[in-house]
Amino acid sequence: MNPEFERDLGITRRQFFGKSATGIGMAALASLLGEETVHAHSPFAKPEGVGGGAAGGRLDAGGNAKAKRVVVLWQGGAPSHVDLFDYKPGLEKLRGTDVPDSVRKGTRLSTMTSGLKKFPVLPSIKPFKAYGKSGMMLSELLPHIGSLADDICLIHSMHTEAVNHAPGVTFLLTGSQIPGRPSMGAWATYGLGSMSKDLPAFVVMTSTDTGRTCGQLFYDYYWGSGFLPSKFQGVRFRSEGEPVLYLKNPDGLPDGLRRKQLDDIGALNAQHLSEYGDPEIETRISQYELAYKMQASVPDLLAIEKEPAHILERYGKDVHRPGSYARNCLLARRLLERGVRFVQLMHSGWDQHGNLPTQLAEQCRDTDQSSAALILDLKERGLLDDTIVLWASEFGRTPFVQGDMTKAAYGRDHLGSVYSMWACGGGFKGGYVHGASDDFAYNPVKDPMDGHDLQATILHQLGIDHTKLTYRFQGRDFRLTDVFGTVQKKLIV
Repeated sequence: MNPEFERDLGITRRQFFGKSATGIGMAALASLLGEETVHAHSPFAKPEGVGGGAAGGRLDAGGNAKAKRVVVLWQGGAPSHVDLFDYKPGLEKLRGTDVPDSVRKGTRLSTMTSGLKKFPVLPSIKPFKAYGKSGMMLSELLPHIGSLADDICLIHSMHTEAVNHAPGVTFLLTGSQIPGRPSMGAWATYGLGSMSKDLPAFVVMTSTDTGRTCGQLFYDYYWGSGFLPSKFQGVRFRSEGEPVLYLKNPDGLPDGLRRKQLDDIGALNAQHLSEYGDPEIETRISQYELAYKMQASVPDLLAIEKEPAHILERYGKDVHRPGSYARNCLLARRLLERGVRFVQLMHSGWDQHGNLPTQLAEQCRDTDQSSAALILDLKERGLLDDTIVLWASEFGRTPFVQGDMTKAAYGRDHLGSVYSMWACGGGFKGGYVHGASDDFAYNPVKDPMDGHDLQATILHQLGIDHTKLTYRFQGRDFRLTDVFGTVQKKLIV
């Protein structure tokens, strides 16, 4: 735009096109296509439904929602399904022999083992036992989760194309191996909105083991909003210092003056929003208000000393250590009962390429008790029926050894062709084992499913048809499951 023209009009080039996009241009398009059509696909359209969700009854999955909330217990680094979940007693007789070529059949492996000439079988390092009335077979390393076997839906047939951590995590949490798509929590809160007035709809907390194993980095796009308005991204609670930065009033600023300051800023933002219709301005308005409310709600949330002693003991001694997985599990329960829609706990330390016997046992001690405690707490409070608890990771581990199994430094490499995870609550069948792998725990042989199938099933339990929860971006309608995904009816009631 000519600078003199900008001066005469009293607007900048940016303002001119901004006004045009929501003014004459949008009006003209509406007259051609019909008002309802345009605004249904406009990224500036205000979400419908209770609590700011986009569903508004239009995305119903064909029945009443079984779940209202989701908590993801992410086990970063890939726990060994061979050692924890997928019982293969026949592998003991094959110890040290090669996994046959016919089983491996060109399966993609990481560069750490793809060039090997030998693939010696390493059976489970600890015994399995039957748990619950269902007789579910789990490792003795997981006694607390095992005690809840009749509540758990154990999936043995997950698979993924990814063999490296970041692409694997990104795929399961966003539907694409390439960063930039909205996360599952962002899609859920976009579709359903918030149930809490003074806490975010989507909260993330991270933890790692106590430095014994290789920890994976947690990138913010694992809980990002991608091309959705940023108000749907996860709010990360920090493990040290203030859980959320800048919640406190600046020194010397009394609360009354802070309230007046926010009102004035809100009025200016509202005027700007009416002129441009930019959803990020709406986000700014809502987040200022939410932050103000969180000044009171967050300290109360974090006051775990108010919990009865037997509840604290249930989560284990690490519950008293800020930033621990146990503390985060307890905070997850407190968030869920306060109306938070989606909670994502990211825990690292499962990447056992070496010293598997010691490190796997330590990692299970860090997570087993508190994972089970969260389920018990939800169950006692009547929240498990409508809360999905998902214990998941990016892929599994190889049934062949990495390193020298005659020495303590051996481990297992990444395996995406088949692995295990579990879910419970929110209408997932308890005491049920879904799918199966082959005799080497290397390939799925029954009811295979991938991340898109899991995402479709979770959205279905939340009452949303995954094919209808879309958002128009760069000329096409995107969804969490891309163009894939099948609801796995066998998993759910």
